Amino acid sequence: MFSIEITALTRRALAVTAAPALALLLAACGPTGRPQTASPNLSAPTTPVESGDLAAPAGAAGPRPKVALILPLTQGGKPSAVGEALRNAADLAMSEAGGGDITLLVKDDASTPDGARSATQAALGEGAELIIGPLYAPNVREAGRIAKAAGKPVIGFSTDASVGSHGVYLLSFLIESYVDRVIEQAIARGKKNFAALAPENDYGNVAINALVDLAGKRGVRVQVERYASGRAGPAVQALAAKAGEIDALFIAEQAENMPQLAGLLTSSGLDKRVQILGTGLWNDARVLSLPALQGAWFAAPDGSGFNAFAGRYRAKFGAEPARIATLSYDAVSLAAALARTQGAARFSDNVLTHASGFNGVDGVFRFTPDGLNERGLSIMQIGNGAAAVLAPAPKTFGSGT
Repeated sequence: MFSIEITALTRRALAVTAAPALALLLAACGPTGRPQTASPNLSAPTTPVESGDLAAPAGAAGPRPKVALILPLTQGGKPSAVGEALRNAADLAMSEAGGGDITLLVKDDASTPDGARSATQAALGEGAELIIGPLYAPNVREAGRIAKAAGKPVIGFSTDASVGSHGVYLLSFLIESYVDRVIEQAIARGKKNFAALAPENDYGNVAINALVDLAGKRGVRVQVERYASGRAGPAVQALAAKAGEIDALFIAEQAENMPQLAGLLTSSGLDKRVQILGTGLWNDARVLSLPALQGAWFAAPDGSGFNAFAGRYRAKFGAEPARIATLSYDAVSLAAALARTQGAARFSDNVLTHASGFNGVDGVFRFTPDGLNERGLSIMQIGNGAAAVLAPAPKTFGSGT
């Protein structure tokens, strides 16, 4: 089995070893390989931005596969902080690679679908074999349409699962992964009767659909209460009246709205009667400090990888990275590793969707044939205004899974 890691300095962490029994399995690339908050830190430099190539280190020889990186470097004609952070992360990945494995073609999509279409067409015209990005869902959809017609894969950053498909793979933190991990952990710890609170919006819809689907597969009960934005009171009271029938309450709400909701949990007494569950968006000081949520569980990536990445990013760029900058770093590092080790099959569907997956800054991940991903997530428990690991993230995907 091939082993590709993309967590640390690339010369060391992208070292590839082949198990003798599988040495001829060219396409197998397996593992030994903080969630995006509602308001990620976007303090990366916003100096004037231009599309162009990120050069490999001096002395790199031979033709290199071309990989496009399509980012929102500008928005409304002005520099985009998140786009610059994603580009910086790619630059960090390239500088740590220690060799000329790929040529990275950086393109600005101007934060629009039209821009994504033009950038993708230009990249393909320049010979790109793989498209990394864009960030926003409509842009991923447009880039995917163009790239698939040309027979080239995409690794996009959108959290909207509907834009993923065979050949358009999403590296983002998907709501569905958060839901599955925390609910499975609750079931493993004896919880059988679930309730859910969710706003009537797209985020709530996705989370509740994932919860109901999993509950059906696992044979557990779930009662769902929805509410209009800012009006959760009646939904909380409805569940409080049934508290004796509930042993876990999943809340599909974002960080900025949790203070109000936490007050309702306290006044209803639900915070003392059931195990409260949430998603990785709760890894936010605005949530961790709420009295009603002390003892709550949520799923999130292991933070140690991001902390190490952020230290290297600060040292190179003198700024804090956007939380999602790891997506760009991991995607570029993965492209370089595959170019180095997998020959002509480097960006094939078989390689990209190999069941063993890869290790990234935020832990183990793998792409699924339908374009989504699975991630190894930790279960965190809130206590004393902080989050501590209750159950560690898996380091590998089990055989046959």
